[in-house]
Amino acid sequence: MQKFLVAFGRLNWQLWIVALVLVTSQPVWADTKPENDAEIPQLSEIELPATSARMLVQSSTNSPISQEDVVTITGVKANPTDKGVEVILETTQGEQLLVTNRSTGNNFIADITGGQLRLPDGNAFTFKSEKPIEGITEITVTNVNANTVRVTVVGEKALPMVELFDDDAGLVFGVASTATVIQNPTLPSPYQGEGQREGSQPEEKPASETPPEKPAAQQDEPIELVVTGEQDSYTVPNASTATRTDTPLRDIPQSIQVVPQQVIEDRKPANLTEAVETVSGVSSGGENFGVGVTSRVIRGFVSDGNFRNGFRDTDAFTPTALGTVEQVEVLKGPASVLFGAVEPGGIVNVTTKQPLSKPYYELAFEAGNYGLYQPSIDLSGPLSTDQNMLYRFIASYRASDSFVDFANSELITIAPSIAWKLSDRTNLNLYYEYIHSDLRPFKADVPVFSDNTFGLPRNFYAGYPDIDFATKDVHKFGYILNHQFNDDWQLRNNISVVLNSARDTFTIFSDLVEDRILQESTVYKREYPINNYFGQIDLLGKFKTGAIEHQLLVGFDANRNVENFKSITGEGPGDLDLQNPNYDTSDYQFVPNSRFAFYEPIQSYGVYLQDQITLLDNLKLLIGGRFDWVERTFDVEGEPAVEQNDNAFSPRIGLVYQPSDTISLYASYSQSFIPTFGANPDGRAFKPTKGKQYEAGIKADFLEGRLSTTLAAYQITKSNVTTPDPNNPTFSIQVGEQRSRGIELDIAGEILPGWKVIASYAYTDAEVTEDNATPVGNRLNNVPENQASLWTTYEIQKGNLQGLGFGLGLFYVGDRQGDLDNSFVLPSYFRTDAAIYYRRDGLKAAINVRNLFDVTYYNYSFGRFYNQLGDPFTIIGSISWEF
Repeated sequence: MQKFLVAFGRLNWQLWIVALVLVTSQPVWADTKPENDAEIPQLSEIELPATSARMLVQSSTNSPISQEDVVTITGVKANPTDKGVEVILETTQGEQLLVTNRSTGNNFIADITGGQLRLPDGNAFTFKSEKPIEGITEITVTNVNANTVRVTVVGEKALPMVELFDDDAGLVFGVASTATVIQNPTLPSPYQGEGQREGSQPEEKPASETPPEKPAAQQDEPIELVVTGEQDSYTVPNASTATRTDTPLRDIPQSIQVVPQQVIEDRKPANLTEAVETVSGVSSGGENFGVGVTSRVIRGFVSDGNFRNGFRDTDAFTPTALGTVEQVEVLKGPASVLFGAVEPGGIVNVTTKQPLSKPYYELAFEAGNYGLYQPSIDLSGPLSTDQNMLYRFIASYRASDSFVDFANSELITIAPSIAWKLSDRTNLNLYYEYIHSDLRPFKADVPVFSDNTFGLPRNFYAGYPDIDFATKDVHKFGYILNHQFNDDWQLRNNISVVLNSARDTFTIFSDLVEDRILQESTVYKREYPINNYFGQIDLLGKFKTGAIEHQLLVGFDANRNVENFKSITGEGPGDLDLQNPNYDTSDYQFVPNSRFAFYEPIQSYGVYLQDQITLLDNLKLLIGGRFDWVERTFDVEGEPAVEQNDNAFSPRIGLVYQPSDTISLYASYSQSFIPTFGANPDGRAFKPTKGKQYEAGIKADFLEGRLSTTLAAYQITKSNVTTPDPNNPTFSIQVGEQRSRGIELDIAGEILPGWKVIASYAYTDAEVTEDNATPVGNRLNNVPENQASLWTTYEIQKGNLQGLGFGLGLFYVGDRQGDLDNSFVLPSYFRTDAAIYYRRDGLKAAINVRNLFDVTYYNYSFGRFYNQLGDPFTIIGSISWEF
């Protein structure tokens, strides 16, 4: 066993503010690795320059670390010793890891370069042990970036005493308790904490002192180490959405932004659209008749529906419950190469919370104005003593009134899941999620007056509250099966089913007279179950051709989406006077006067191939393609069924050049498609609408990997857009084209210990470039030209107020055109959010405020009569207990 005695002094650092300049540097170390079993000299025996920061004795290298060389740390354990506790990072390749001291104040911080914390099922977690021994407040182990793991030991009053060991079990950090330190008067002075002079050398260890014993890596009574399932960082090094493989973000030649669990926890968003407000180029796509049912505008194009763990999951009418979401990944630009028929702006993929290997229990409660209350539970842990079967159970109930008169809602979520380790190489995850949403009546939309302004108060309900309602019952279930043939090849099989039973009734008005009377009311009663069945199988493997490394993905998926729509309409209760509304409908009798029903199954199949090629350690090529077949039957009641078959090929190619281990330069080209159902005047079926994107950008890490940035420039062209036929206006032809181009900047990470930030800016120029009806040059509706966001928090790191934190959010959305004719404008707005919270010893308490200064703003426009308002001043108090 090799033993490393580690001494820590204060670490000098300076933070330089850099404006639009990317600075790269690589450390150069001159130490030589000792032979095995040779004891490393103590720092007291090594002469260091007075200006040097003390380091752990393992060294760094100049050459960037390739992903192939990154060492996997398969787990973390904490065992008691006679002197305190040892933290074991389980790996068989500990000698390949490079350890650097980043300690400051009372915090022992060690960055382990060349490793990634990754459990066998592919999930990364933060490991935390609170108050494990006397004098130690907390021990955490977490991923910092794609090839760095950080170990943090927080001392209660002084810098902790830590020894580092290289053992067969992995890297072992021996942490001494305060009692042990006091009983040992011969310890080197750096362990005595803040009294040590900056840059001074540790005292010589007496030759008669007995060396510390090797750690007892197999203790019978391990200290409980909580696997929280949460990332306390604002940066996430890896994501799977862009490639269906666990790939470092810096290796992906496309912009992909991740909203981690900590950001969701700090901001307390109400739905998925609010959760991605910190991502550049993403804005609200409106709410569609139900709690949690939202869509988004990404890079100028509406993206309906979501993906769940990489599977096609929901459409714009199916709710997503945030309580089961671990993190949200937004892939910008065309994504058909792996996900089939999608709009060219991008997709949103949610990663759900998975079963944990250690017992984890959380009870939480939220309450706020407008009658909000939400209790919830989150339970997880092993079901068997050998931990081969794990479970997780999440449940919540949310009820609330609204700032709009008469409106109220409820949302119920129940989500059990099981992770089953069938063998050393085979894992099966089973999940089920039930969501019930009820909204009575709808959140109101307001009309635009003749002078293209809005004149109604925010609380006004422009409808009939006793008639309007929407309710949905959603069942999501499936499994994920992974089998590893060996360390390089694995087979994956996934099945996902979503059953959505939806009903609603609502009133539509067709005219506004004298900016006062809403006329021609029609009542719609609808039932539209929408069921989606998805299956996928793929093979993932690594191999080499000479010195070139490959990560190959080949797969097949099938998707069946079935909608059985029924609607009856009747004359509504009458006109609605906006200045003197009469909501009484007690004498109203609904009399159907028309019926419309259709059955629409859409069956799609796709085969895809992708190769992630490492040409050099700093030069990576991504190439892939997918071929899709889509069959659609549109069977309208009382009419002959219409069938349409489409196919499309979607390629993607991208190149990443990394001049240093902190900078990635990339460029890519990608395509997307989405079927366009219908026919030309001559009876020929419409071709799929195509999207093409060119993108280039820079990804950079600053502050030793704590802060990550992405700067991207792109152009998307959407072609085969339908437009009225000038020779026969009752038909359409596919000669329309729309273009979106812009620049986006995203920043996320930790500037200083406790000070975290996630910020973005987007310039989007989205316009009509060809059309028969819409003037060329008109801006696409609901797309802000300028958009910016900032969310930042600071948490006190030590002292009596340790755990107290503050958050501030600033969100700017510029003017947006309300319709494609550009006949009116949704005005720009600047919204301020804030938060104060306290977290310590498993207790979390917070107060979150949305729209602190109560500004009036509009989220989205469905047209002149239906423009959705943003929430006014909203305050939410929350408390939870983890144990």
